[in-house]
Amino acid sequence: MSEGEAASLPVVVVGAGPVGQTAALLLARWGLPVVVLDRQRGRVPAGSRSICQQRDVLDVWEAAGCADITAEGLTWTTARTYYRGRELFAWSFDPGRSPLPPFVNISQARTEELLDERIAATPLIDVRWGHEAVAFTEDAGGVTVRCADGAEVRGSHAIVCAGAHGGAVRDALGVSFDGETFDERFLICDVRADLPGWERERRFHFDPAWNPGRQVLIHPCPGSTYRIDWQVPPDFDLAAEEASGGLDRRIRMIVGERPYELLWRTVYRFHARVAGRMRVGRVLLAGDCAHLVAPFGARGLNSGVPDAENAAWKVAFVRHGWAPEELLETYELERRAAALENLEVTGATMRFLAPRTEEGRARRREILERAARARPDSGEEGHDGGGRDEDRHHADGRHEDRHHADGRDAGRRDTERRPDAGGDGGAVAAVDSGRFAEPFWYLDSPLTTPAPGRTFTGRPPRGESPAPVPGVIVPDAPISVPGRPEVTRLRQLCRDGLLVLLTEGCDRETLTAAARDAVRAPVTVVAVEEIDPAGDVRKALEARPGEVWLVRPDAHIAAVLTVPDPATLARTARRSLGHPS
Repeated sequence: MSEGEAASLPVVVVGAGPVGQTAALLLARWGLPVVVLDRQRGRVPAGSRSICQQRDVLDVWEAAGCADITAEGLTWTTARTYYRGRELFAWSFDPGRSPLPPFVNISQARTEELLDERIAATPLIDVRWGHEAVAFTEDAGGVTVRCADGAEVRGSHAIVCAGAHGGAVRDALGVSFDGETFDERFLICDVRADLPGWERERRFHFDPAWNPGRQVLIHPCPGSTYRIDWQVPPDFDLAAEEASGGLDRRIRMIVGERPYELLWRTVYRFHARVAGRMRVGRVLLAGDCAHLVAPFGARGLNSGVPDAENAAWKVAFVRHGWAPEELLETYELERRAAALENLEVTGATMRFLAPRTEEGRARRREILERAARARPDSGEEGHDGGGRDEDRHHADGRHEDRHHADGRDAGRRDTERRPDAGGDGGAVAAVDSGRFAEPFWYLDSPLTTPAPGRTFTGRPPRGESPAPVPGVIVPDAPISVPGRPEVTRLRQLCRDGLLVLLTEGCDRETLTAAARDAVRAPVTVVAVEEIDPAGDVRKALEARPGEVWLVRPDAHIAAVLTVPDPATLARTARRSLGHPS
């Protein structure tokens, strides 16, 4: 194969779900042709599925040209947790300095539609429905993907985003998928109803009177739609529930007598599994095909999209000759570590939500009771033993949620109600209804250069971001770039190659030459003081004079240099792209 033929090969993306769509759009953004293969005959919209999209994922989609997901999604900020109707705690996300919301809720079906629209407007992407990948053959020049109908597609690399049903693809690659499947079952209903006061809040109920001994999770979605998850018995029969009128009664225990429309329903089990490897030569596995976790904390799609971004920039840099082939191994190292972190976090949540031993159930009950006693000012569910209804629905359809007519919420203080509040803060903090998705920190990556005095202190409190240190995603902040009015925030500068941020006292000319001489990849060098008139970037970075910040193409901090000499910058820039030292 000639050099010209190799350069014209597409990257093959297997799977046209949101992870595969993201990978395709980002590869095309780097100027590479892409062929997307999907076993389905076409798009089949089905219910809410993955609804919670985290700020950093929205940022990736905006970089891919799909800001409409943020615009259409429903922004929510507060998570409330109850036990038998008594509010245990409520907390809000750290808004940070980014103009993007911490989370939006939007159905996966609509997300796919919006990504499809962007793909249709991208000539470098060729989507082929009805092509089920069944085998991969790799040689020195690329990889050949064979489909079930005998068709073959030749590519330089493949990114496999085949979803939760990607077992045949993993088998073809010889990749294990160890883990477990939980016995517990959950019923999901997408319900459209008018529920004043609930539009901006996620509500989690332990042991409510209307689902005794189990959990219920309620999420608001656009268009007055609510995604409701009930934990149900292992032998739950949805068809029988509907036929008996039980499903209507179940929904009305939440919405009252007001009109509602049932848009979608399904029953599912959770899995906790991670692929034995996420890289096999020129083939990278991403999303649910590589890892499955319980959905509490929204760590599924919010981990799959970072997989896609990590894979896309690394494949692109290798294809363009900006980085060695060995860079691809860091995809395995970084994203499998992220998958294992998510498995640990969601596993702890599931052990609390659905303990498998009597000892575990007794411990959970004790924690919840102690946490409830720590909040004597909370309302109680009237049908659970005589208190006020925390969320009372009247027979005439009115909904009482203790919200004042002027919009104030009597159940919240002027400041955020943190999980460690109350007289038994230890018990409140031990209540685990899900730790929300957050970007993984590549502290141990070979691409990261540690910085003395800037060390990672561990997982931050729920809803907060870690301090900016090497390996962590760079905080976003508003900026003003002379001559570029379309650029309004820091992250928009991060995805065109390596970004070098200089604080006061740095020799811009010398350092710019050093960075650009060290690597063949695109390098942008910016003096922070020139883009940061209000000081937001300096505050977000906790930046000090005489520092050089090196940021990767996926917005993760690769290095913070306190002695900004050209040789050190050149060395760390090469290291950030996988070049040997």
